[in-house]
Amino acid sequence: MTGAWGLPMQAVIEDRVYEIHTDYRDILELLRWLDGTAAPELDRGERWYVAMRLFYPDFAAMPRQDWQAATRFLTRFLSAGRPEPDHAAPRLMDWQQDAPLIAAGIQQATGQDVRALPYLHWWSFLSAFDAIGDGTFATVVAIRDKLRRGKKLEPWELDFYRTHRAAVDLRPAPDPEAEEEKRRLLARLGA
Repeated sequence: MTGAWGLPMQAVIEDRVYEIHTDYRDILELLRWLDGTAAPELDRGERWYVAMRLFYPDFAAMPRQDWQAATRFLTRFLSAGRPEPDHAAPRLMDWQQDAPLIAAGIQQATGQDVRALPYLHWWSFLSAFDAIGDGTFATVVAIRDKLRRGKKLEPWELDFYRTHRAAVDLRPAPDPEAEEEKRRLLARLGA
């Protein structure tokens, strides 16, 4: 990695330099594969393989002995070099489902629509994400957290939840078996 003020643009593994995709849009797509929403039928190992192919343009040429270090580099890159938490935090947001709210919050925090930028490094995107203050996204996440912990919603929060339930309720993670059953039924119906 690079120092606290630098942005990694390449991965150095065993004295070999690998190009990496660093734009936030590329990383958000990679996260879609890792969390299983892009292809629920893939197992965890297959999802990581796809993520590595997406992150390292020359992954096909990477020696197998570099894969473990390359995976560690990708993991550190995704967390912007921050220490990993001791335990998995509950899921309170979804990059895809919350995209409009996140974009609005980042625009409010930075004064620009980052979606219009031709390039923005993932770490810079995360810094802007961390700067999101009050707004709809923060409200949605706070309500999700209260609901998750069984806390009572304030009257205004309850009203917000009732009118914005589709935005507040996280969609369930994809279920490969349910998707396969759906495909099977659609095939039987000739659809």
